[in-house]
Amino acid sequence: MTEAGTRRRTVHSGGHTQGPTTGRPKDRHGAGAKAGAGDGDGRPGSGASGPGRAPDGRKARRPPARRRPNRWKAAFVTLLVVGVLAAAGWVLLGSKLLVVRHVEVTGNRLAPRDRIEGAAGISLGSPMARLDTGAVRARVQRLREVASAKVERAWPGTIRIVVTERTPRAVVARDGRFFLLDASGVTVTDGTARPAGLPLLAVSAPGPSDPSSLASLHVIEQLPAALRRKLAEVTAVSPEAVTLRLADGLTIVWGSDERTAEKLRLVEALRRSPAGRSANTVDVSSPEVVTTH
Repeated sequence: MTEAGTRRRTVHSGGHTQGPTTGRPKDRHGAGAKAGAGDGDGRPGSGASGPGRAPDGRKARRPPARRRPNRWKAAFVTLLVVGVLAAAGWVLLGSKLLVVRHVEVTGNRLAPRDRIEGAAGISLGSPMARLDTGAVRARVQRLREVASAKVERAWPGTIRIVVTERTPRAVVARDGRFFLLDASGVTVTDGTARPAGLPLLAVSAPGPSDPSSLASLHVIEQLPAALRRKLAEVTAVSPEAVTLRLADGLTIVWGSDERTAEKLRLVEALRRSPAGRSANTVDVSSPEVVTTH
């Protein structure tokens, strides 16, 4: 055999001989380490990753631990909110801190204050929050002098009632008394003395459902304030036959409550003319044909 083909044996001191070698040192970790280096397809094997390590060999990060809710803190906050709400409800509804102490009435001239307060029916000492302002307003508006009302809370203890009264436009005399009517024919108030500054209304059935009353009141409402102050009496036998009598004695046959602007211009022009100043009666019921007497 040749030297190239001869495999050498080395004698160690222990008497043991080393087996034949192939010329490449054997991995000291053995086949297990080689298997851990990777799989046959080149991907990292499972042997290199141990506990707490990612497949690429780096140390894996643990997911953050979930914080447990503080049940005692949540319960405390809930009890605190409930307590605050209960205290607020007691202050508003049950305590004597926010109760009605005063009732203010403004805007009244015809209706006495005590009648308005009586109609409102507000009890002093009652909780402000429990007061039904809508019901109070409805009761006040039932008064014949009141056209509308507004009820407001003025904290901490005042209820304010603001009324808008009806405006009288004429007076009706009946059975020794004088009844004041507004533009809708509603009786505002009455008394034994005739009030100054209002014309006397003479119709057969005065009231809000009488056509002659409504036509007469509509004419009065449309007159300018200067002429309205000079009115002494308004009569109407029908809605189309309204007649005005001024304090200076002039009678104006007005007719219906239509075409008021035209009739007013004619009356003003006639009162400035010599014929109109000397006339006792002016008829403008038909603006196309004006006559004087």
